[in-house]
Amino acid sequence: MSNDKDNFNVSDLTAALKDEDRAGLVNALKNKLQNLAGQHSDVLENLTPKIRRRVEVLREIQGKHDEIESKFREERAALEAKYQKLYQPLYTKRYDIVNGATDVEGAPEDTKMDQGDDKTAEEKGVPSFWLTALKNNDVISEEITERDEGALIYLKDIKWCKIEEPKGFKLEFFFDQNPYFKNTLLTKAYHMIDEDEPLLEKAIGTEIDWYPGKCLTQKILKKKPKKGAKNAKPITKTEDCESFFNFFNPPQVPDDDEDIDEDRAEELQNLMEQDYDIGSTIREKIIPHAVSWFTGEAIEGEEFEIDNDDEEDIDEDEDEDEEDDEDDEEEDDEDEEEEVSKTKKKPSVLHKKGGRPQLNDGQQGERPPECKQQ
Repeated sequence: MSNDKDNFNVSDLTAALKDEDRAGLVNALKNKLQNLAGQHSDVLENLTPKIRRRVEVLREIQGKHDEIESKFREERAALEAKYQKLYQPLYTKRYDIVNGATDVEGAPEDTKMDQGDDKTAEEKGVPSFWLTALKNNDVISEEITERDEGALIYLKDIKWCKIEEPKGFKLEFFFDQNPYFKNTLLTKAYHMIDEDEPLLEKAIGTEIDWYPGKCLTQKILKKKPKKGAKNAKPITKTEDCESFFNFFNPPQVPDDDEDIDEDRAEELQNLMEQDYDIGSTIREKIIPHAVSWFTGEAIEGEEFEIDNDDEEDIDEDEDEDEEDDEDDEEEDDEDEEEEVSKTKKKPSVLHKKGGRPQLNDGQQGERPPECKQQ
């Protein structure tokens, strides 16, 4: 089982993706599964006949389990599709109210207040609805800078839809005309190798068409020229900077895995996981419960769940801390006896500052023929 030829090597999958297409990936998987099946047969041959028969029966039971699980996934997909259709009229009403396309009838007291305050300009819809909802989520708020807020107030709606080929899902961000970029639609698509795991193949974002001097993913640095320099003009330099709009520029994995070392591969893995976490949070939390995030009710719900988990952890930690304190006291007594004749020094503590890596610009994603609002 330790032979190199039998090892499940990721480079084989990468080669299949690079050379041809997903058909190559399927063939590579089949070959590897055949090799693994050969390994399993070796395991069975080393068992006694009675134990081997028991294992064979267990495999038959597993096969029946897998058939039921397959039916469950099919029925779940059909059930999800059914209810997504039922959500659509609600999302449409939400869009109309948020963007002022329709209004709601107010209570008599509210009507009197509105009539008595003629000086105040009438505001349509719910201003900064999506910006506020996004900022109230911990995962998303870390990506939003103060500069981003000026552009995100023009965000009118967020939708998502499933894509079938390749499997995955796509997020759609609809913007009103704004002074930052020309696009009125920004998309982010996630292509999955296995949707149930999920196993991410790649992510593709829209290329943003920024107006001159309005790019939020870059900043311009100006340097004063050195004294005595012939060119007295300031030196300008462009640098990438943190921004929510880096979300549309997902990290790209090189076609050839030999082009990256182990550290870079690990960094890319972390970036892709972080990127998928943001996308799935928007899909599963923000879109279906947007008003709860806008009002802050969703934050309280999440904090309640976290507090329950923390209480359990605290009970376990208290017992461990008591044991650790007893051990520390014994060690301290021994150290004092040994270092009577030595000069005592306070230990120095090294604090490491952690920072979230920035994402680079992505590529233009293709839109599937039909994309229903979610």
